[in-house]
Amino acid sequence: MAALTNLDAPATPPASARIVGIGASAGGLAPLEAFLAQIPPHSHMAYVVVQHLDPNHKAMLTEILQRVTSMPVREATQGMPIEADCVYVIAPNTELSVVAGMLNLAKPSEPRGLRLPINVLFSSLASHQGEQAIGVILSGMGSDGTLGLQAIKAVGGLTAVQQPDTAQSDAMPCSAIEAGCADIIAPPDELPARIFACLSQAPDMNDADAGEPEPESPPMQRILRLLQERTQHDFSLYKPSTLNRRMERRMVIHDIASLSLYADFLQHNPQELDLLFKEVLIGVTRFFRDSKVWQQLAETTLPDLLARPGCDPHLRAWVVGCSTGEEAYSLAMVFTEVVEELSSAHHFSLQIFASDLSPDAIATARRGEYPAGISDSVSPGRLTRFFSRHNNGYKINSAIRDMVLFAQQDVVLDPPFTRLDLISCRNLLIYFDQSLQRRLIPLFHYSLRSEGVLLLGNSETVGRYTQLFSPKQATLRLYQRQDNVPNSGNRLPVKSFPPLSRITKEPDVSTSKPPQQPSDNLQTAADQVLLQVYAPAAVVVNDEGDIIYISGRTGKYLEPAAGKANWNLHAMAREGLRAAIGNALRQSTRQNEPVQLSGLQVQLPGGGIQSVDVTVQALREPTALRGMTMIVFRDITLAQANASDSREKGSSATMTREAHAAELQQCQEEILSLREENRVSREELQSANEELQSTNEELQSTNEELTTSKEEMQSMNEELQTINAEMQTKLDDLALAQSDMKNLLNSIEIAILFLDQNLNLRRFTDRASKIISIREGDIGRPLSDLTTSLEYPDLIDDALNTLSTLAFSEKQVTTTDGRWFTVRIMPYCRLDNMIDGVVITMLDITDTKELEQDLRNNVPG
Repeated sequence: MAALTNLDAPATPPASARIVGIGASAGGLAPLEAFLAQIPPHSHMAYVVVQHLDPNHKAMLTEILQRVTSMPVREATQGMPIEADCVYVIAPNTELSVVAGMLNLAKPSEPRGLRLPINVLFSSLASHQGEQAIGVILSGMGSDGTLGLQAIKAVGGLTAVQQPDTAQSDAMPCSAIEAGCADIIAPPDELPARIFACLSQAPDMNDADAGEPEPESPPMQRILRLLQERTQHDFSLYKPSTLNRRMERRMVIHDIASLSLYADFLQHNPQELDLLFKEVLIGVTRFFRDSKVWQQLAETTLPDLLARPGCDPHLRAWVVGCSTGEEAYSLAMVFTEVVEELSSAHHFSLQIFASDLSPDAIATARRGEYPAGISDSVSPGRLTRFFSRHNNGYKINSAIRDMVLFAQQDVVLDPPFTRLDLISCRNLLIYFDQSLQRRLIPLFHYSLRSEGVLLLGNSETVGRYTQLFSPKQATLRLYQRQDNVPNSGNRLPVKSFPPLSRITKEPDVSTSKPPQQPSDNLQTAADQVLLQVYAPAAVVVNDEGDIIYISGRTGKYLEPAAGKANWNLHAMAREGLRAAIGNALRQSTRQNEPVQLSGLQVQLPGGGIQSVDVTVQALREPTALRGMTMIVFRDITLAQANASDSREKGSSATMTREAHAAELQQCQEEILSLREENRVSREELQSANEELQSTNEELQSTNEELTTSKEEMQSMNEELQTINAEMQTKLDDLALAQSDMKNLLNSIEIAILFLDQNLNLRRFTDRASKIISIREGDIGRPLSDLTTSLEYPDLIDDALNTLSTLAFSEKQVTTTDGRWFTVRIMPYCRLDNMIDGVVITMLDITDTKELEQDLRNNVPG
């Protein structure tokens, strides 16, 4: 396979032996054996195995795997160097990682239910081996290994996953496949051959000519054109090395040898274009990546932004290339913490715009759901405060989620967000060539407000645009916008989309007088005078009550509130109008007809009282005013009447006002009571919700611990089953050996007794049962209890003597029926050289004795 380069990969060179990380859990023993059995003894690679093990029991995994491979299988120890053609197995109750070509063991920092040792191994391989890393996921429960495979895939490594329908527990393989990080999917016994096939290929990226193809080469142009037609995105300004690396991975997977053939393959396979599009857009991100950057933001950068004189309390930020949202949510969490620590900043808010080219990444970010593995980068305090338990992972809380607006956007072609206080564009520019970088830096300058901050990745700089940005913290790639830039103007520096130099989000407020209408336009002039003199006072407000437009003189009805300038109607309405207009605004949104308020009494600045009719109308036409509300004020002028009528009307009006005031007082008291009841109910519901949430978290934690224990016990059970099978085999061998021994003893036709240290019967041959009255039921009885035909009264004493002195004893004795036997007593010695009883053999010598007697009788006297 041709060497891959990756700008995200660290500068640390890979170890001399290429390392394959293998992760398994429940049901993973058989796939592990099948995988290792197919690896040749000299593959020139090392294999590191991580399985979920019970931390309190010694594992037999090393001994079991050694049976299926000729490579040496070793249990990992701290600092053990990694050698080719060796298998290394994780030790119980440890986390295993690879550092500088050696194994690193550490005690797990998480409780049993939250440990993800496979992710730890794979992440270390991605960090220290880069594009040389290989990760394999086999059978197991949960999602451990998915984040690690994503890290390996992001740096250009190779990933393989067991085919789910061949796994006893398919959760881990399915999780990796659903995350889109599996290059190879196959049964475990086929995975090694597939991996070796990928590694053995070296595609010719320029057909006949060696070297790296340029974007102008015909095959590359065809591929980029097909991508643009399929996705509407132009990748021609991406770095050739990035495009080559991503295309090469897809070519290896499909066993395609040249770029021209791959272009033909894309021409007839639109689905492969979608996969290539995702491959090019693979992002590497996590919560609080580069902790020093986030510490600088929390301690210095964000407090400085909030302390700017005349700063808008509504700050805006843009996270460019947000991927799955971790960085945008990290910024929201840090801002929330900073605002709470600064007592003078509680009125500040932050709106974060997060954009990315990948629709799948944006969809994931909008859900705000992340696996349990984020606990590696998010502190326990932040997990508790900003997240809630969800399935087997975490979900971002609504307070943080509401601060972020996600959008699919091409930063190269689409209009940018503007009036920003902070832009975060980390590790995105490294994929673009210099011409595109030179266009984006001025774009960021255009989008930022005065003294705005630009945050770049650790391998990125503003280049030659030092007049646009000054370093605020150069080592952390923090830059501040320069305002006094010569010849900058207001023209947008990017021309890939229609120019926005004449288009603004909001119309500029002109400081000059409006242009005079032509004097001969009598109708226009008359309409203008009528509107200014005779039209009633009115205001237009938005859905939050902020005044957008004022017509006529409204000073009798509205006055500026004390303190900081506030153009909100609810704060500016005079006494007597505020409550009634507030209720009318809410009512107007629910109906099409205007709301009429008659006879409202307004306290005038001079001390008098003015009766006012108010009309509140929700606007739905024209489109520009849709969603806004118009409020019209009309003074009531009383006609002159005679004195009696006036007094009578005045008395009636006074009584009416008093009745209305009493009724209003009663309504206000009822409102206060309802508010108090509502507050108490909310507090009780909040308390109950917190208790339920706490209980749910405890149950979730318990469930995770039980799941982990189940996986560990299943792994142990698999080992025990393997050991049990081996023991059963040994038992069968032992039974066969015992049968052989029994047949051997019976075939020699010698009477033999086996006695233990207490001279109890242990075993005998069939021949012995004809001399001593014994049967199978006598096993374990003392020798003294047995009836024998031997005339050997000292048999027991001689046996005890042999047992104590280890001296052989041999005597010739007769039986009651006249037969002769040679009785030999010997110690019973075990294989471990321990004396554990005696052996008595009785050899029939009757014929020998008779022959001897005959010979004596025939000898002449």
